[in-house]
Amino acid sequence: MARTLILMRHGKSDYPERVIDHERPLAPRGRREAGLAGEWLRATQPPIDAVRCSTSVRTRQTLAATGITAPVEFESSIYDATPDALLELIQLTDDEVGTLLLIGHAPGMPQTAWELAADRTGTAATELSRKFPTSALAVLTFDLPWARVDTGTGELVTFHVPR
Repeated sequence: MARTLILMRHGKSDYPERVIDHERPLAPRGRREAGLAGEWLRATQPPIDAVRCSTSVRTRQTLAATGITAPVEFESSIYDATPDALLELIQLTDDEVGTLLLIGHAPGMPQTAWELAADRTGTAATELSRKFPTSALAVLTFDLPWARVDTGTGELVTFHVPR
């Protein structure tokens, strides 16, 4: 079974005074762009079977704004995750999941997308290498069970910035 991994960076956040980073909410632009991301996901990607989302306020609000209703696991470890830590979470995904949406932060999301891509020369890779802005989505496919996903085993098929 082919598997699809969608790595999404949270929407543009606001910077209220005296609010710690983990608790920062989305800015109005972030809510709008996350909503556009959700529309794009529903229109162009396979149905999402599962979501793993950081526990930060802005990632939770990003997920809510997308309108994605798949089962969700909130993972505190995604907040400051390295690509190795994110890879470990991906590898723990149940094999019944065909499409996984992972919502997190920079630099973890862009670095993980780059690390997983086998070919880093295509259009999607070129766009990804320039910048991974807020609400951006990297879509990778794998012809492996989740447990065998590793560096360089995915095809980076799309990089999308909803604007």
